[in-house]
Amino acid sequence: MHLQWRSAGRTQRGEARARNEDAFLDCPQNGCWAVADGMGGHRDGDVASQWVISSLASLAVEGSLDQRVKAAQQRLQSVNQRLGSATARSTASADVTMGSTVVALLLEEGRAACVWAGDSRCYLWRRQRLYQLSRDHSLLQCLMAEHRLSLAQAQAHPDARALTRAIGARTSLRLERLELNTQPGDVFLLCSDGLYQALSHQQLGRALSEGTPQQVVERLFAMVLRTPARDDLTAVVVQP
Repeated sequence: MHLQWRSAGRTQRGEARARNEDAFLDCPQNGCWAVADGMGGHRDGDVASQWVISSLASLAVEGSLDQRVKAAQQRLQSVNQRLGSATARSTASADVTMGSTVVALLLEEGRAACVWAGDSRCYLWRRQRLYQLSRDHSLLQCLMAEHRLSLAQAQAHPDARALTRAIGARTSLRLERLELNTQPGDVFLLCSDGLYQALSHQQLGRALSEGTPQQVVERLFAMVLRTPARDDLTAVVVQP
């Protein structure tokens, strides 16, 4: 496996949070990167996101991309069961759900795979165009897809940001997976909703258009922090 990926990551607590419930993995030596966002307002969201990231951090370098993706999915399924068991044991409060989103990127020479659950996103910057590779698992997305509502109409729903999938949210976890061939000049961005909700599609594209991964990450954070950054924000930038 090619091990010369360039990458950088950063996370920061938002003004509305007592603690940062985001976590990220920047592991170029293993060809694996991830962002996890603990379910806001729920119990131990920061613990849930750390469990998700820890489960992916020790993935083996050996094996094909397909084998590594399968191993990542199995680990996330195990974390889902672990979080479900922790929730079942807790009776301290009415709100005892422990859950987290996840978006993970795995690379090998010429190939990429993205695995996710929830609304943390994976973007691809290719040939001066920005593509959103992941599809949000949220009520907002469902309202738009099933009821053919406009973005503005769907956003008006009081529960628009509610997640329809997450690690730990249900006994059965459905992970979504996307694979593609990489091209020279590709740049991947993994991020939590605290980052992409503060920036437009055009602003994200401009930030990804040039520079090292570390420079891109710092540019993204500088742009977001000029706005009222209420939520935690996390970004991981990868250049194959």
